Amino acid sequence: MTPATGVPPREPVRAWGKVPEELSARVPAEQRGPGLGRDAVRLLVSRGTAVSHHAFRELPRLLRAGDLLVVNTSETLAAAVDGRLGHTRVVVHFSTRGDDGRWAVELRDPDERGTTRARIWNSARSARRKGGGGRRAGGPAGCEVRLPGGLRLVLEEPLSPGSGRLWWARVAGPEGVEGTGESPTAAPGTGILGLMREHGRPIRYSYTERDQPLSVYQTVFALPSTDGAGSAEMPSAARPFTAGLVTELVSRGVQIAPISLHTGVASAEAHEPPYPERFAVPETSARLINAVKAGDGRVVAVGTTAVRAVESAVDADGVVRARAGWTDLVVTPERGVRVVDGLLTGLHEPEASHLLMLEAVAGRDAISRSYEEALRGLYLWHEFGDVHLILPAENPHTAHCSSNCW
Repeated sequence: MTPATGVPPREPVRAWGKVPEELSARVPAEQRGPGLGRDAVRLLVSRGTAVSHHAFRELPRLLRAGDLLVVNTSETLAAAVDGRLGHTRVVVHFSTRGDDGRWAVELRDPDERGTTRARIWNSARSARRKGGGGRRAGGPAGCEVRLPGGLRLVLEEPLSPGSGRLWWARVAGPEGVEGTGESPTAAPGTGILGLMREHGRPIRYSYTERDQPLSVYQTVFALPSTDGAGSAEMPSAARPFTAGLVTELVSRGVQIAPISLHTGVASAEAHEPPYPERFAVPETSARLINAVKAGDGRVVAVGTTAVRAVESAVDADGVVRARAGWTDLVVTPERGVRVVDGLLTGLHEPEASHLLMLEAVAGRDAISRSYEEALRGLYLWHEFGDVHLILPAENPHTAHCSSNCW
């Protein structure tokens, strides 16, 4: 793994401004009223700067026979685990397991609402009292966190130079007991993966109303991996899909190509660019993507994770190859996109680095126009919120039949 590359300077807050707190989706759609399902969310559709408003259930009629949805099959892990730092309770967010068996982790302080806040270390508090320093997430090297079952985490070094939010941590067993740490080949039911299964819960943030079972954070496309790997946080763009809607899509000629990208923890407060993540684009999906690109169909990524994966697997000649490993690609307007024609995604905060990817797909004017409409239409943000379908601008020749007219 290497630090993220191609990261532009922090963008100014977008002109469409701050998202009101009341537009945060606090519970899943199916819990907002009787008879509702996951797909009971709204769908904002943008084609260039043209914007229209739909229900998510209309998606099959908004796509065309021959279009291809690229979906992330990564399973969500119960990646939040309580621990102790000395006598202080902390919450460990497990982000990514490295090739050497260490874990990238974020330590957070519990709040009074069952969620967490970014941790401020005593050294940072002291520095502020003296007129210097500021918020410092993460922790100093050598800090030891005690976990349930006797496991310990020893913080060793920041994941990325210049950022102290995420740290590489070595896993150790109870003091005085040898051989109980995590190895790079640890089985799914052992070590930290076993700890998460027994003591973990899904990561959630303060805008949500209450804890939810892990099943709420799994998408219809999620598949368990052979090594137990998964995502620290749900690939949430796919959350509104149901088995019935997928069946309707396929029956209308829309194809589906699975990939996997195991997401790390989000940067909820700092809005940092994405860190390196493990991904895989299988041979069958690469062939399907290339076939659609060679024809008249459109490649529509379901989520920013799918964009990152397929754009990490494309050669300079524009051909997608089967590929697996780590990606540190950051998709920006300067880099552009070489594979995807459209994107289905959630709604992002104005400071979020993901917006650079959206602007790479559609252009800044189109994204600004869409978000102005989303705010005006009182769409809901975050993982349980409404979704945004970005498609290429239509030309007059195709505008009369842009949907799947079956």
